This record gives sequence, structure tokens and C-alpha cells, in this order.
Amino acid sequence: MTEETATRPVRPGEELPEGNLRKFLTGAGLLDSYDSPIRVSQFKNGYSNLTYLLGFEEKEYVLRRPPVGAPKRGHDMGREYEVLHKLRQVFDKTPLVYVFSEDPEVLGAPFYIMEKVDGIILSAREAHKRNPSPEAFQAISNTWLHTLIDLHKVDYNAAGLGALGRPEGYVERQVANWGKQYLAAVTENVDSAHKVMAWMQDHQPKTYQHSLIHNDYKYDNLVFKDDSWQEVAAILDWEMCTLGDPLMDLGTSLGYWTTASDPEFMKLGLPSPTVLPGNPLRSEIVGAYAAGSGSDVSNLVFYYAYGLFKVAVIAQQIYFRYKHGYTSDPRFSELDKASALCCDTALRAIQKNQIDDLH
Repeated sequence: MTEETATRPVRPGEELPEGNLRKFLTGAGLLDSYDSPIRVSQFKNGYSNLTYLLGFEEKEYVLRRPPVGAPKRGHDMGREYEVLHKLRQVFDKTPLVYVFSEDPEVLGAPFYIMEKVDGIILSAREAHKRNPSPEAFQAISNTWLHTLIDLHKVDYNAAGLGALGRPEGYVERQVANWGKQYLAAVTENVDSAHKVMAWMQDHQPKTYQHSLIHNDYKYDNLVFKDDSWQEVAAILDWEMCTLGDPLMDLGTSLGYWTTASDPEFMKLGLPSPTVLPGNPLRSEIVGAYAAGSGSDVSNLVFYYAYGLFKVAVIAQQIYFRYKHGYTSDPRFSELDKASALCCDTALRAIQKNQIDDLH
């Protein structure tokens, strides 16, 4: 098991009730003997849904449930399970899912159980440990990009996912909804956030393509099959998957894509292996995406600003939960600063009308 997929003891307050879990696993046919020992640990990475590794009877599974104190919106386990179950029929870059439950008597929250996919998750920590060469990162980024393009070409109707979302009006709803979510989670005034919200409202595209979109597509949500970096074994974290504008998906990815030329405070605020030699610039990603998908990317400043603002809102929401005592995870204590950084950078992109060399 690589370090990025390593687990730790379960954090206080996030334990799973073993008796209830044991009974459920037996009834679902995953645990052969009720008395078999069960090992439960928690994955180190991840900032949203709680993800656990279950080990028993020489088998391993992954259990996902919402964070404590989180609203159902954005943490709908039944929806995520359905996406994975149906999408697997037409797109093999998804983990197998086994069972979903919304019975509050089991864990107190909805959850599902899926396969543990072996491979390499290229988190910032894992990238620094492995230190891939520039040539390796060229392969990594190329595989990353073309897997995203393949996802956007999926026939979602053939997968039975035509009712997953409403692609008409998607951009308008997203601009409005993320603004509302930011205001609901705000803990201090950030002037750039309000300026970015107003600009996006006035400059959003009115026409766009429709596709299945992941909405959180980045290196550490991929499992690479091996260190040849030629194949993705699975894409993880489908909680925000929907139907909409594929360039909104690309923009979100670009929001996480820090580069070596970005200032140090940005690289620290948004740590990513993309800062290492061999990774393309954001504008180079856009050019390669356009070539591979045939999309018009002339409005990418909007999509990049949107991506950064969306990352800002997610960080602010997690910080809000931390500040109000719903989680004790110390990683969350500085996320308000990361949120403000994203808003400041989005405003610079708007003012300079570019997505590289912003500081």
C-alpha cells in the first residue's frame, strides 16, 4: 500500500459502531462469519466525505459516509452510489460498488461500500516521495487529461444517467448556487470574493456543450494503475458528479492546478504535485484539451475564475465546520486562508484576462 492510500486510526468522534456494522456486513453477504475480526481504519487524505478501510476475512473494502454535521446537499451517498453503479456499465474507470444503506439504525447516516482499488494516488506527499522525473510527469499529465476528455465523451443516456442533472441552465445555476453557499459559510469579509461573484454573474456563457462531469477531477482523485503512468485504474470521489458544461469541469481542475511559476504562498495554500517539473502550464492544458475534444476554449478566464471560486467555497465550508466544532481534523484550521487566496487569485485572473503568471 502506498503512503497516499495509507490509513490511520479513526479520528475521535468519527468512529463506526462495530456491532451495527458487523450485523449489516453479515446481512449484505460481505462478512461470512459474524464473529470474524474486523479492522477499521480511516484514510488520511480527503477533505469531504469520511472514507474508511474495512479489512476482514482476507478481504478489503472501502466505506464512505458524509462528514459529521454536514448537510445532505453535496454529500448524497445514494446519488453517488447510483452514479458509480450505472456508470460502470459504459466507463471502466470507476470502482465497483457493492451495497448502499440509508438506514439510520446502522451508522446514523447514509453510506455505501465499494471495492478498494489498488494503484498509485499521486497526492502531493506521494509525489515528493516518489519524485517522478519531468518525463514521467509528461506521461502523468497526458494520461490525466485524456482520461478527462474520455469522461466528457461518455454517453450518459446509455448509462441510464440522463436524469442525473439538468444541463440546460447549468452554468447560471452554478454561479448562483456557489455564491449562496459561500455567503452561508463565510466567517469574515473577503472583498475579492464579492467582486468575483459579481463578475461571474455578468460574464457567464449562455451557450455550451452538455456532458457528464466529475466536478472534482485532480491528481489525488485518480488511482494510476502503476508507475508507467499510462493508465488510470479508477477515478474516485464522485459526490459532485452531474450533467453540465464540461468546461466547468476543466475550470475546476485548473483551480487546483498550481504551477512552479506561481508564488510560494499560492503553492502552499493549494499544495499539488502539479508544481513539479514536467507538468504543463494551465494554458497548455487548455490547448491540449481543445485539441483532444474539439471544444471552443476562448472563454477560459471565466471557467478558471469559477474553478478557483468553487475551490474557495469548498475550503470555506470545511473551515466553517471546523470552527463550529463538527470536526477536529487539524488540517482544516487554515482553510479560511486558502479560501481567501483562491478568491484573490481569481480576481487577478479576471483583471489580467489570463490564467498563468498572475502574481
